Amino acid sequence: MFTAAAVSFAATCALGASVALRLVDTRNARWVHHALYVATSALAAGAMSSAAWGRPRRVSREAAALLAPSAVPLALIPYAGTRTRRHPLIALSAAPFFAAALIRSLAPETRR
Repeated sequence: MFTAAAVSFAATCALGASVALRLVDTRNARWVHHALYVATSALAAGAMSSAAWGRPRRVSREAAALLAPSAVPLALIPYAGTRTRRHPLIALSAAPFFAAALIRSLAPETRR
């Protein structure tokens, strides 16, 4: 789940950056970026829920805790406007949380 959420987040950011830099024109398909955002949010929520059901339990809980702060920028981004600097800055503020959670979820369990 953490890998899927991180990949979806990266795809959303890549598409958004490509549109902002005018490398890709999505005038007729704006829904693609919105669909990726919804998928990212849903996958992040699913990954965070793994704290309750994931195995190994300790790794799942730690990764979910690392990803949890990403909920704030994900919730704010629809209200940030798309033509300002706020939109990409808010979106990118979630990146460290996705990266940390992904790294923790992929790391082997260690005894502490």
